Amino acid sequence: MTFGTVLALLGAVLAVVLAGMGSAYGVGIAGQAASGVVSEDPDKFVKVLLVQLLPGTQGIYGLLVAFIALSKIGVLSGKPMALDLTTGLMMLAACLPIALVGLVSAIHQGRAAVAAIGILAKRPDELAKAMLFPAMVETYAILSLLISILAVNGIPLS
Repeated sequence: MTFGTVLALLGAVLAVVLAGMGSAYGVGIAGQAASGVVSEDPDKFVKVLLVQLLPGTQGIYGLLVAFIALSKIGVLSGKPMALDLTTGLMMLAACLPIALVGLVSAIHQGRAAVAAIGILAKRPDELAKAMLFPAMVETYAILSLLISILAVNGIPLS
């Protein structure tokens, strides 16, 4: 296995690990807030659960980019390519947008979800408005997902 291949694998790993860590944190803090609301009013379970799940998407996005990268370099078929240093660095760089933005946006989306759950605690009929605040943070995760997918797919492999 070449150093370029190792760098490409590192990019895939970072996409999964960093975006997943952010999602775990975001879903976790939103879950704490949701648990408090449900302990007071169990009928709000479904609404607060929907909001709690929002920060989990970044982990899914990181996983998607990793699957695309691993598939492109042949790891998923069991025949990894021998990538040169430049190509390996490009693959690593292509995975970084979702890795880094996924980490940060999931944490901030979790915080916004906590606030949205607070809205639902007081005004359960305002689900659409409450979901809008954490959903706005999602925009940046989607943009980083798009750039990572385009970058990974745009790297020529020989």
